[in-house]
Amino acid sequence: MKTANLTILGSTGTIGVNTLDVVGRHGARYRVYALSANRNVDGLFEQCRQWNPCYAVMVEEDAAARLDARCREAGLEVEVLAGAEALAMIASHDEVDYVMAGIVGAAGLLPNLAAARAGKRVMLANKESLVMSGRLFMDAVRDSGAELLPIDSEHNAVFQCMPADFRRGLESVGVERILLTASGGPFRTAALETLERVTPAQACAHPNWVMGRKISVDSATMMNKGLEVIEACWLFDTAPEQVDVVIHPQSVIHSMVQYVDGSVLAQLGNPDMRTPIAYSLAWPERCASGVDTLDLFRVRQLDFEEPDYARFPCLRLAKEAMSAGGTAPAILNAANEVAVAAFLDETIGFTDIPRLVERALSRVSARPADDLETILADDAAARRVADEAIAAGAI
Repeated sequence: MKTANLTILGSTGTIGVNTLDVVGRHGARYRVYALSANRNVDGLFEQCRQWNPCYAVMVEEDAAARLDARCREAGLEVEVLAGAEALAMIASHDEVDYVMAGIVGAAGLLPNLAAARAGKRVMLANKESLVMSGRLFMDAVRDSGAELLPIDSEHNAVFQCMPADFRRGLESVGVERILLTASGGPFRTAALETLERVTPAQACAHPNWVMGRKISVDSATMMNKGLEVIEACWLFDTAPEQVDVVIHPQSVIHSMVQYVDGSVLAQLGNPDMRTPIAYSLAWPERCASGVDTLDLFRVRQLDFEEPDYARFPCLRLAKEAMSAGGTAPAILNAANEVAVAAFLDETIGFTDIPRLVERALSRVSARPADDLETILADDAAARRVADEAIAAGAI
């Protein structure tokens, strides 16, 4: 079996750490070729020492300089680089076979697009790439012959429940609907009047999953699920009306596919990101992930609820943005990134997040998302609107 060379974008984050855990279980099957991080010098240095990659990339120049000094001192033969161009290089390098796209937010768009254009197996954990530039990204995958495998547990579950030839059209293979499950986050049953007083610590305390702070807040607002609806539309070439969100508090069923004959296929498992990571690394085969087998007798009960749009306005805003099309999803995502960062810094309140997003959507006019320059310009415009509103206290 040929050893696959692997680049991990965002290797010190949750997805990156879990990817290395899975890779470490399979010896010579995978080689860690390149790693990247934003500013976590200590974390990336330890990974370089353990995995000895050819390249290590940091987003920030000063962080890269500190990492390079430590690698040289330790006698590691790792080439340390910095910046967006270096990220794109390790994602598209001729020696690389697989790219784990684990950078959070819009920062992952350019290297992920570079990997897609280079025809790599792109294991996509960064939903913003499709939210911002779905048509451009899917065109790049098609034109280059890249393999696109979703890492989000929901989309990975849908992928597993789809027929192998689903890309020739869902209607032609008998698929009627996609059912994306959602835990409902930590505030599923909280009194609505208490949400204004939610703290970052409370929002990041997800009941089922261990995730980074940004995605944890997105799960609490259910913007994460809204972004996943947009992502599902691009991944599976379907309309928003054919994607339903189902609240499932146990997070055991990761998503479902409904067929025209009345069948509903579901993928079940313990809530652990190593399952979709292992699936995507080994596809079309399977390999051990280190995840415990699901014990249905211990689970005992599975519950389902309809989403409450009054409680989760971000879910409504995301669906409206996808229906509007063009750069509207990029505007939505940009304003949300600014709002979540401000909430985590305790500059705004929890319920201000959807207000900021809605403000940006109303102030920045969406345009056809025909090129990357237009997408990035509207992304920047939405960030300015959100930043100015925060600075002026006009939320």
